[in-house]
Order: sequence, then C-alpha cells, then structure tokens
Amino acid sequence: MKHFRLARAAAFVIALSASLTSISYAADPGKPEIRFGATAGPYSDQIRYGIKPQLEKEGYKVTIVEFSDYVQPNLALADGALDANAFQHEIYLKKFSEDHKLALSELVKVPTAPIGLYTHKHKTLNDVKDGATVSLPNDVTNQARAIILLQQLGWVTLKAGVDPVKSSERDIASNPHKLKLVPLEAAQLPRSLDDVDYAFVNGNFALAAGLKLTDALLLEKIPPYYLNLVAVRTADLNKPYVKDIANAYRSAAFGKVIDERFAGFSKPSN
Repeated sequence: MKHFRLARAAAFVIALSASLTSISYAADPGKPEIRFGATAGPYSDQIRYGIKPQLEKEGYKVTIVEFSDYVQPNLALADGALDANAFQHEIYLKKFSEDHKLALSELVKVPTAPIGLYTHKHKTLNDVKDGATVSLPNDVTNQARAIILLQQLGWVTLKAGVDPVKSSERDIASNPHKLKLVPLEAAQLPRSLDDVDYAFVNGNFALAAGLKLTDALLLEKIPPYYLNLVAVRTADLNKPYVKDIANAYRSAAFGKVIDERFAGFSKPSN
C-alpha cells in the first residue's frame, strides 16, 4: 500500500509538472487573454476560424471585438482596450498613426478582399451616363483607391504631378461624364447601392453585406501597400504573444482556412 501511494503521488507530480510546463511554454504567461479587434465580416472571420483555434490550443483566451468603422479599432488598440487589430492597410495605418500621434506598428499582412465597383442599376460599365452618381469611401486612403480605379476606367483624369496613392476629389483634372461623386463612410457604401448608379465598396464591407466579389463590375488588383494587416502597439512587437499571433497567420493551418473559406482574396508573400 505504501508503494502504491508513493507511485500514485509520483504520477500526480509528473502529470502536474507536464501540464505546467506545457502552459508556460505554449502561452505567454503575462498575457492569458488576447483581445483582437476587426471590422465585421471576413477579417473577423479569418480570426475566428483561422487564428483563434490555434492560439487557444496554445493556452490563450481569444476575444474578438467587432467594429463598424475604421476609426475606433486603432484608438482602442492604442489605449490598451485591444491587443491587436486587423482591418486596415499600411498607408491608412501610417497616416492615422501620424494624425493621432499613436505608436502602432504593422505585424503581418493578411489575405485581403479587393475594393470593387458595384451597381444595382446597370449591367456593364459601358452603361455609364453623363451625370451618373458614384459613391466612394470618404477616408483619404480608401478614396484614393477608388479614384485610381476611376482613372483606370477613363472616367476621370488626375492633375499632372499628382501621386495617385494620395489623390482626392480635389486632384481630378477632368470628369468627362460629369460624374457626381458621393463620399460616404465605408460601412455605409453597400447601403448606398439603391440610391446611386455605382458604388465603390471595400471588400470586407461588400462581403458583410452579402455581396459577392464576383458581383463587382470591376475589382482592384491589390498592390502590396493596400493589403490589410495586423497592427499592434509598437512597444509590444517583441512580446511572446505577438510573435504567436504572427506565427498563426503564417501557418499552413491558416493557409488552409483561407483556401477553403476566402477564395478570391489576394494573399501576401509574408
């Protein structure tokens, strides 16, 4: 009986030690919960199906906080209400951080749905008529993306010397169809489709509204600087939980989720 008790005690100690070792090795002991912000739709779903399961296997509790605008996620990240967010590209992050004096940094780029030109009223781009209304994002960086596409269509031309990536309505030199541009908050663009002739809709909001990427009359070919990314506080870049987030996004398991659930998304090289 004595030997049995000793053996049982030894087995308990070994099991407890193994459990503690696994927890301390797998998860950042200083960060038991990761609060992850994202706009509702594909980027929160990427976290839900491709990132959260991996991080939870490593011992983290993962909470997803969804937003309906492009302002609050960075403010919440900067003040510590979030630990990471996924909704923006590098140009937007840099400008927003500069304008609001925030110390935020890119961690890793993520598969991204392109901005597209949608309509409920026309069959083709050739149907554009003089005086047509076109809604587009009202934030600086995403409005420039829409204007670049307008220029590619030949619907507008920009003033000489203007950097298209930084362009706005003020930089349009000619507008042969006399288009009426209607800047709106990005989240409101899908709802505008009943009121305008055409609408430029960011991919995440298009999918969240039930639109298909293949429904667009024109889809952007996303350059690297317009790929969405995961942002964290600059001071946290080298923390273990941040490295675990990056590894999850770079994993084969995440790649499989993208292939199965997010067909048509532009993928980063990192």
